[in-house]
Amino acid sequence: MSDQKKMAIIATKGTLDWAYPPFILASTAAALGYEVQIFWTFYGLQCLKKDLNLQVTSLGNPGMPMPMPMPVMIQALPGMQSMMTMMMKQKMKSKGVASVEDLRELCLEAEVKMVACQMTVDLFDMNPSDFIDGVEFGGAATFFEFAGQADITLYI
Repeated sequence: MSDQKKMAIIATKGTLDWAYPPFILASTAAALGYEVQIFWTFYGLQCLKKDLNLQVTSLGNPGMPMPMPMPVMIQALPGMQSMMTMMMKQKMKSKGVASVEDLRELCLEAEVKMVACQMTVDLFDMNPSDFIDGVEFGGAATFFEFAGQADITLYI
């Protein structure tokens, strides 16, 4: 039996802001010597696509800091999500925050196991060829097999 610690993550969100936590936590844990597996399901599968087009929205996220107060009605206008995504990417770049693509690559290099939920892939008629290389496909039992032995399990 291995003494290596294990961390299991379930990632369910597919927006720019929600892509960061699983990749940051997984890459950090891997750097600390953990064996890490991320089970990507539902909208989180967007984070595994070759062609990333992750957006950020303030709708439903009242904690999002804005440069100025903005009523919900204005936030819902066409083009606001694209503008907010651009602003967030610029802010992250100016603060030296790694891109999602860089963090994802770092995870792959650190041998973080990426498992795409097969049920969700089938449910949304996703094409497995749209996903990055190295992704495995499995169901909930695949997650439980690993998580059942994990020292840390996170739901993001």
